Amino acid sequence: MSSQWGRNIRISLFGESHGAAIGITIDGLPAGYAISEEATAAFMQRRAPGWMPWSTPRRETDSVEIVSGLYKGRTTGSPLCGLIRNTDQRSHDYPDRMNHPRPGHADLTADIRYGGFQDHRGGGHFSGRLTAPLTFAGAVCSQIIQSANIWTASRIVAIAGIEDQPFSGSSPDFKAYRAVAAKEFPVLNDAVGRNMIDVIRDAREAGDSVGGLVEGVIVGLPAGLGDPVFDSVESRLSSLLYGIPAVKGVSFGSGFRSAGMYGSSNNDEMVMENGDVRYLSNHAGGILGGLTTGEPVVFTVAFRPTPSIKRTQKTLDLEKQETIEYSVGGRHDPCIVPRAVPVVEAAAALFALDLLQDRRVVFNERNK
Repeated sequence: MSSQWGRNIRISLFGESHGAAIGITIDGLPAGYAISEEATAAFMQRRAPGWMPWSTPRRETDSVEIVSGLYKGRTTGSPLCGLIRNTDQRSHDYPDRMNHPRPGHADLTADIRYGGFQDHRGGGHFSGRLTAPLTFAGAVCSQIIQSANIWTASRIVAIAGIEDQPFSGSSPDFKAYRAVAAKEFPVLNDAVGRNMIDVIRDAREAGDSVGGLVEGVIVGLPAGLGDPVFDSVESRLSSLLYGIPAVKGVSFGSGFRSAGMYGSSNNDEMVMENGDVRYLSNHAGGILGGLTTGEPVVFTVAFRPTPSIKRTQKTLDLEKQETIEYSVGGRHDPCIVPRAVPVVEAAAALFALDLLQDRRVVFNERNK
């Protein structure tokens, strides 16, 4: 299985949803940076299951055991390994052998790819549970990039077609953005957020699920980072975001809306102010020619509805070679979007540090 990512900050995910533990190894971190246990735990808690009415009943504290790479609270420069014990798995919800592939899951494709030897319980290595160690990596990287005044944030922009209001202006005010991201249900308009929660509750009661959109932003990246063509900023960030289970689309700036715009509206005009270049809009999402413009990198991630639903659907009985009616058991999120918000933010922080290390000009001195 390909569970590695990164050019300069290289991560490797391991573990399965119902195994003893899941975790991550992060190689390439610069040495000497203070990592706060409290800040890391707070970041992790935003994603942890079982603590919000719109999440799965499975309860995991997601506390991280640091195995290596941290000494006296600072990065050592050697690979940092974080381990998260699984404590609330219910493997009896899954048969010993995967005979009824769940619609919308990787059960059948994984069975074909790995010949039935994969751990299928709860999705195994394909599970959204693996976003916990990814979130840990982002929590670490976010603290490092903040020392260079680079910040990431994310928020819900839509659930089941219900859209939050956009930020006013060409780019979101970052203080306002951080205030939204810190909310229990991170939307700009709380009344709209309550409507979203009602839709999630209705879907749960109907044995169904809903999807939505998460917006992410990276603020403070200098202009000129990245590469053209295949290693563009969009390509590299997208490759990480698509590693988050249930992601079915990624766009930057105005994204697909730009297809319906005129060039005169979509172009980001430039002006000179006090010797600095300023853009009058940010339809490009902070990226032109695969390179950063210096404006905030703004992107939107589409999450499909949770495939595990209690409503009866058609699937296969592989032993009998016939079609059957099937309802998924176990404990699942009626909507993964709220818990995906910190995962997207974590991916943005991890990507930002990886991108910055291309030039090795920001993190080339010991953080004292």
